[in-house]
Amino acid sequence: MATLTHTTAEKATYPVEGMTCASCASSIESMLRAREGVTDANVNFAGKTVQVIYEPTIVNPTQLRDTVKEIGFDILIETQTQEQLEEREAQAIKTLKQKTIVAGVLALPVFILGMFLHGHFAWGNWAMLLLTTPILLWAGQRFFTGAWAQAKHGRANMDTLVALSTGIAFIFSVFNTVYPEFFLSRGLEPHVYFEAVAVIIAFILLGKYLEEGAKNRSSAAIKKLMGMQPNTVRIVRDGGELEIKIEEVQVGDRVILLPGDRVPVDGEVASGTTYLDESMLSGEPLPVQKQPGDKVFAGTINQKGSVQLIAQKTGGETMLAHIIKMVQEAQGSKAPVQKLVDKIAGIFVPVVLGIAIVTLLAWIILGGEAYLTEGFLSMISVLVIACPCALGLATPTAIMVGVGRGAENGILIKDAESLERAHEVNAVILDKTGTITQGKPTVTDVVWASDVQHEKQLEAYFYSMEAQSEHPIAQAVYAYYKELGAQVQQPDHFNSLTGLGIEADFEGKKYYAGNYKLLQQHGVTIPEELAQQTIKLQEDAKTVVYFADEKQALGVFAVSDPIKETAAQGIKAMHDAGLEIYMLTGDNNQTAAAVARQVGITNYKAELMPQDKAEFVKQLQGSGKHVAMVGDGINDAQALATADISIAMGQGTDIAMDVAGITLMRSELTQVAAAIKLSRATVNTIRQNLFWAFFYNVICIPIAAGLLFPFTGFLLSPMIAGAAMAFSSVSVVANSLRLRSVKLK
Repeated sequence: MATLTHTTAEKATYPVEGMTCASCASSIESMLRAREGVTDANVNFAGKTVQVIYEPTIVNPTQLRDTVKEIGFDILIETQTQEQLEEREAQAIKTLKQKTIVAGVLALPVFILGMFLHGHFAWGNWAMLLLTTPILLWAGQRFFTGAWAQAKHGRANMDTLVALSTGIAFIFSVFNTVYPEFFLSRGLEPHVYFEAVAVIIAFILLGKYLEEGAKNRSSAAIKKLMGMQPNTVRIVRDGGELEIKIEEVQVGDRVILLPGDRVPVDGEVASGTTYLDESMLSGEPLPVQKQPGDKVFAGTINQKGSVQLIAQKTGGETMLAHIIKMVQEAQGSKAPVQKLVDKIAGIFVPVVLGIAIVTLLAWIILGGEAYLTEGFLSMISVLVIACPCALGLATPTAIMVGVGRGAENGILIKDAESLERAHEVNAVILDKTGTITQGKPTVTDVVWASDVQHEKQLEAYFYSMEAQSEHPIAQAVYAYYKELGAQVQQPDHFNSLTGLGIEADFEGKKYYAGNYKLLQQHGVTIPEELAQQTIKLQEDAKTVVYFADEKQALGVFAVSDPIKETAAQGIKAMHDAGLEIYMLTGDNNQTAAAVARQVGITNYKAELMPQDKAEFVKQLQGSGKHVAMVGDGINDAQALATADISIAMGQGTDIAMDVAGITLMRSELTQVAAAIKLSRATVNTIRQNLFWAFFYNVICIPIAAGLLFPFTGFLLSPMIAGAAMAFSSVSVVANSLRLRSVKLK
């Protein structure tokens, strides 16, 4: 893999055509990684995509495609619409279905002739040769072309196993049909295995057809998300109305939205009033009224009125597009356990080839020429039954279904590692503001010290200071006084003090606005009457903001941030899931205690700075806890990055969502327990899949080699081996699909 000094690497995901097993995926990855200019490549076998990180100044997509083509595969580098991808997929499945049917129809008479009527007709062998040839050369062509492409580069995959087993059996059978005297003259029966060749290919094709159908169902969630994007849009341009393709919409276009339409872009209502179904984003079932100036998002549904929108984000820039991209990347990413499985799959086929050769030699050496036929059959059975498909599908199919199930429930998972690691979480840290509470504080009480004079002037100073701050509480004060018609005065000096509050100078005098720590640090006293009022306000779960000059507190402002309706329910669900819960806040201890009491939290810490939250995460990790941090603001970013699993509220800041491995679009705490349950169910499914995949190969390969023959006389037929191999893959995918019905709440 090339080591790059550039920082302009691009990440792209391309559909892959021609993959048949996990070894195929491994081959594509290793070829791409060996290419100059490629920093990494990850193939999602279940999703049939490859994610490539490359340096565009060194290698371009066409060269990437040529690299993959060298080993018999193809990647679609041209931009494909969802309709085009589905059409190509449907055509590929249709062709596979046709070959499966033809192979099955021709294999049936071959099977009957070979198993029940062999020796009854002099022309029987020739008839089987005639029927088996199109099965091998047309229906099974993909196995031979794929094996040859791999062999040219010294590689092997599932195609190699199938091509070798059926090819050798077919050539041996043709030889014995054309020249039976060779073995007859040596006192041996010239056996033919046309029925094994025909049935093996028919069974493998049937298994692949069923597997493709199951894999399509596992990616249903991403298709559902993509289906939320309309294909065409009505816009007003040059004074006239016209209908254009969605990709032709430009920022600034005036879009017409009629009842029943899906919103095609992110934008702002320009005229008209309507109600939108935004459940795909918020989870709220009730439509939301939209008036001029209100924001709208792509994928939501217009319920009643007709409005016109101004397009602000189009195509890949919309929120829906970002959600789709996040889900696609998560489904295509690899869980840590998958990397180990990939290494095993990469060496699996060469090992199987070695076992097959040893099997044949063992039969000949131990049994002599009399057991040549049994050795030959055992070798074919080993080659057929040892396909690593089930091993390769075990993890990615579960990840695809798990990530898709999460997306359908408003749980966006950034990558497979986050989904896998979340099952280990046993401690959850919750930020208070915006996580437990609504994050929309309002001023409820204003209390001035009895000896304060010029209240109006002081209120103007306080309002002007809070207008400079971006803190949610400051914004509440700003909104409160703005509604009263107050005017902002520019301070002579302003400074924001992280975790404490703000300070400013007006007319040569310094003022402070913030928490108790701020006043403490500057030696500001609090009159007894204000101290008593503060205690009462804090007991009611209200946050208190002090306003003071350099000597004493002049007044207190109480701000209330209502607790979310589902907060207590979500915390109970976490307790029921066996999770320890901690609440961290920069707010004062009394307010924190009141909020914790109301929602059922016993462990909490108050008056914390952002770095204190991150330090507490480390403390829990040091005691052996696997910690999930749930937050929504810039002040949570450090703790989110420190935690084992970071969970962001979808209505929070962009930085919180960028850092987080999981984003909850509904911003409800009930989703936290649901995300943990989804992770546990997914990891259990992966473990089940891997157990059966490994168990299948560990048990079946020795049986196929003839281990039971000396004791029981049992020898596994290559036909049964083909059927077992085909249905092992189907069973793994079917087990993964059970995740679609797992109960999350």
